[in-house]
This record gives sequence, C-alpha cells and structure tokens, in this order.
Amino acid sequence: MFIKKPQHRKFEYIPRFYVPEHDKDERRKRKLGFRNHSKFKKRGVSSIIVWLIGIIIILWFIIKYN
Repeated sequence: MFIKKPQHRKFEYIPRFYVPEHDKDERRKRKLGFRNHSKFKKRGVSSIIVWLIGIIIILWFIIKYN
C-alpha cells in the first residue's frame, strides 16, 4: 500500500522500412480486390486440370477392363 505503483510507459514504434507510398497502393489494391481475384483464378485452373486427369484415368480403366 505504501509502495509507489509504476506508471504506464508510452510506446512509440517507428518501423525501419515503412514507405507511406506503398501503403497507399496496398490499400487501393485491397479496396479494388486485385489480390483476391488472382488467388481464385490460380485455384480454378489447377482444379480443372485435376478433374480432367481424373476423368481420363476413369475412362481409360473402363475401356481397358470392358
């Protein structure tokens, strides 16, 4: 009770490699959705190729064993 409590210290962090111009560009890209679109596009192409390979293998087994 008679001991002085420590006060909160103010914390100031200055990033070493922060470039405000890049930050504005990133916000615009996120707002317009450029990054999200590229992720979905890459996944769609690979899934189509996997489906085609799977169908070809199934057809090959059906033709071979009939």
